[in-house]
Amino acid sequence: QVQLVESGGGLVQAGGSLRLSCAASGRTFNSYHMGWFRQAPGKEREFVAHITWTGVTTYLTDSMKGRFTISRDNLKSTVYLQMNSLKPEDTAVYYCAAKQPSTLTWNFWGQGIQVTVSS
Repeated sequence: QVQLVESGGGLVQAGGSLRLSCAASGRTFNSYHMGWFRQAPGKEREFVAHITWTGVTTYLTDSMKGRFTISRDNLKSTVYLQMNSLKPEDTAVYYCAAKQPSTLTWNFWGQGIQVTVSS
């Protein structure tokens, strides 16, 4: 089992930056792939970013490339989402997730954290 707790959300003006953190419990954090998803009001949850357990390989949704960066610190059992040049359309609840490398399903989810970008 992995428990995930997000932090770092809040209100920011367009063009600003935020760094989300997701702290994981459990001694096997470094064996999980980690991801970030988001859900805007009235929309379905969408994929944002994914980082493999080694941290070597990352994936980002095309619209976020160049603005968002995912990283992880396995010693701190934490994954980060650095968000720069934020836009009002980035406003959403952001979720941290974890999955084992051998599966397609994201098995573990955080409770979510609100990010609001004002214009």
